[in-house]
Amino acid sequence: MNLEKNIRTIATRVLLNESKAVENLINLIDGDFEACVREIHGCKGRVVITGIGKSAIIANKIVATMNSTGTPALFMHAADAIHGDLGMIQPEDVVICLSKSGNTPEIKVLVPLLKRRGSKLVALVSNTKSYLAEQADFVLNATISEEACPNNLAPTTSTTAHLALGDALAVCLLELKNFTPEDFARYHPGGALGKQLYLKVGDILGKNELPVVAPEAPLRDVIIEISSKRLGATAVATPDRKLLGIITDGDLRRMLQSQNDISQIKAADIMTRTPKAIAREAFAVAALQLMQANNISQLVVKDGDEVAGFIHLHDLLKEGIV
Repeated sequence: MNLEKNIRTIATRVLLNESKAVENLINLIDGDFEACVREIHGCKGRVVITGIGKSAIIANKIVATMNSTGTPALFMHAADAIHGDLGMIQPEDVVICLSKSGNTPEIKVLVPLLKRRGSKLVALVSNTKSYLAEQADFVLNATISEEACPNNLAPTTSTTAHLALGDALAVCLLELKNFTPEDFARYHPGGALGKQLYLKVGDILGKNELPVVAPEAPLRDVIIEISSKRLGATAVATPDRKLLGIITDGDLRRMLQSQNDISQIKAADIMTRTPKAIAREAFAVAALQLMQANNISQLVVKDGDEVAGFIHLHDLLKEGIV
């Protein structure tokens, strides 16, 4: 077996192992899982998630997912807990403890201390007969048959299963809270993702001049308006800015190719009477989707029936939407 084929074989084996373990979790969703979700949903405190080693890393990710989806959560390292970090736990909090074996020395020291504080204890374990599982109020069963590691030692499949179960828990809570895209945007204001969720067309509208001509405007005025405003198009509107149509530089080229006498041509003669347009209150990402669907680079922006401006593909590029 050559090296390249061997690598692919190993990678395939690992992915199959982990995917089967995650699929098997479906059979392990039981009454305890449901009760745990209800307990967290109804609690007045926060979710404190703890673990040690690789479990601590997975715990951190679950904390991040919960915080970003409306469930306040904190991470507490199991080893640091007995050196002062227990002070972060309040009686109304729910504590989730991650451990593959559920029998590590640090966990055995920590569990009695947690129970004395009066918080509900959730065990996310791969060993439901462990000390942690027996002491917990709720057990989230992440049992696996074996690790993907050929020695069945390195946490691989077990951490994947714990992570997937944590995601299931977070999404259940998200849906129970009726967490909306608008809620998500409030927790993710930064970066391209945040902008897709909160940036509206009106927020970037003022960066462009408004090219607009009357329907009776001569061709010369149309060309000057398109050229001077540098957006490749102009709106055609009534004096009170009611949108009638649009003329693009493409419309001009097609007209010049088909007409010999252009001296009497007016804006109304060559405008597209049903232009692609978007409301100023729409999300900027919706403008991008509309441009992509119609293979165009600009949209008329409307405020009711009135022309409010233009949004160009370059505006979305500058904002990091694309």
